[in-house]
Amino acid sequence: MTDTDSSIDESAFPRPLTDTEKRIVTAGRADERETLEAFLDDQRAAVIGRASGVSESDARRRLVPSKTTLAGMLKHLAIVERNWFQHHLLGRDKAELGIDFELPEEDPSWDLTDDDTLPALVADYERACAESRAAAADLPLEQSFVEPRIGELSLRWIYVHMIEETARHAGHADIIREQIDGTSGF
Repeated sequence: MTDTDSSIDESAFPRPLTDTEKRIVTAGRADERETLEAFLDDQRAAVIGRASGVSESDARRRLVPSKTTLAGMLKHLAIVERNWFQHHLLGRDKAELGIDFELPEEDPSWDLTDDDTLPALVADYERACAESRAAAADLPLEQSFVEPRIGELSLRWIYVHMIEETARHAGHADIIREQIDGTSGF
């Protein structure tokens, strides 16, 4: 966090802010990279927050016609993190990363096995996010790579895309959680 955090009037909020929320509040005074990282981390935390505190059966429960479940979402997002930051940005082999299919043509990333427990999925997602942070840490936002279907893209594009992707699924997770136990919001 920056030293501008001390200027946050936390009494203006209905509850104490988490560190991630403080980063969002102060992002208005931050540089571009810190802003992108803060917003992506906020959405990552939202997904984990919506999956926290539910039972294994509720995490796997399908409440919509698609494969979307809280557990499946964590598995999917871990794969998406590795696909963009590790495979595309760093050039690591998909098989080495456990991605043996093409997104979005085939999408078994939502399919759960018996080993996919909620704690294991949360830990794997957190690990994937940490790997993403490490992959991007020393690279400029202008760092480019070629995505075969789209063309030349930048690390900046990955950040924006991952904010969009993760935020969309955080919204899905909020609705699913509300269907499970009536809890809403992060």
